[in-house]
Amino acid sequence: MFRSLYTGASGMMAQQMNLDNIANNLANSSTAGFRRRRLQFQDLLYQNVVMPGAAATQQTTVPAGLQIGLGTRSAASEIIQLQGDFNDTGNPLDLTIQGQGFFQVTLPTG
Repeated sequence: MFRSLYTGASGMMAQQMNLDNIANNLANSSTAGFRRRRLQFQDLLYQNVVMPGAAATQQTTVPAGLQIGLGTRSAASEIIQLQGDFNDTGNPLDLTIQGQGFFQVTLPTG
């Protein structure tokens, strides 16, 4: 009973994190230099109820077995590095890169 509630709750928590991420992407879509994020999810452990190849009856077996999943979780937050829009601000100190690349910063100590 509690396992099924936990499995459902883990899915709801993962989906809430996904909605929060989507809301953040929408809220910052017009922010200069913003890169959207995409969440990646993974399964939690499985519990083997019937082992693969176990006998179901005297004449048949269960080839794939039977597993019960224990939920899901957020595994990673990936930054999507696509080319953004060019916005002319009129400020000579605002720079942009066209194509692939990053700015390299050199500190005073090297």
